[in-house]
Amino acid sequence: MTFKANATLLSHLKSIYPSSSAINPWYIVSAVAFSASNEPEAVPEVFNYVLSEVTGKHEERLLVARKFRDALLKSGLTSGYSKAINSLAALHAVMPPELLDTKMLRDPSIPLQDYEQNGRAFFRATYGNTADSVQTLLDTIYPDMGYFSNTIGYGYTYGFTDILSPLETSYVLVASLIASDTPLQINWHLDGARRNGATLEEVKAVRQIAIEAASAAGVRWKAGVPEVRESQD
Repeated sequence: MTFKANATLLSHLKSIYPSSSAINPWYIVSAVAFSASNEPEAVPEVFNYVLSEVTGKHEERLLVARKFRDALLKSGLTSGYSKAINSLAALHAVMPPELLDTKMLRDPSIPLQDYEQNGRAFFRATYGNTADSVQTLLDTIYPDMGYFSNTIGYGYTYGFTDILSPLETSYVLVASLIASDTPLQINWHLDGARRNGATLEEVKAVRQIAIEAASAAGVRWKAGVPEVRESQD
């Protein structure tokens, strides 16, 4: 039976995030969790639900559409690009023509050395005092992984913040990792969300949204999902 992200579920997921916060990123977290759970057809359901609530100018609707697309792109590095592609295709099928992008938003002419430098800065901002140990791990297990993570991951992919802020990008990573059941990296990025500006209450809410969205999509965890730590290293 095909999974359906109905309005009741989506309304509930939206309600989890603190109402006192200025912006509610529930739809980014939910869409990514569904995509990483291999339920791409749930993504356009989230999109249509959110778009129906955006009654403002074209620019506001376009930004919502772009947030969905960039969140799915960014999630591909942690949940698998096949899942990201399938979710983007499902989203594209319901996208109003005026909200499509036909040109790249990232600048492919920027030298890789610049992406590497910017990636190292974003990596350090996200990992804080643990940045050196994580980078050493990546370089040790495979030097190509260390370079790829900095330059392509944190430089080119995550470091593009014209659409999603660094905090929203952290939420993308948290959601995709929770749905993918990778506890080590979940811990890294729950902490990273705090470093990128989230309150403890907000990170706990994002964790819960991702858990409930992924659980509704059929994900089961081998040993549960790590809790949000009260403090980071």
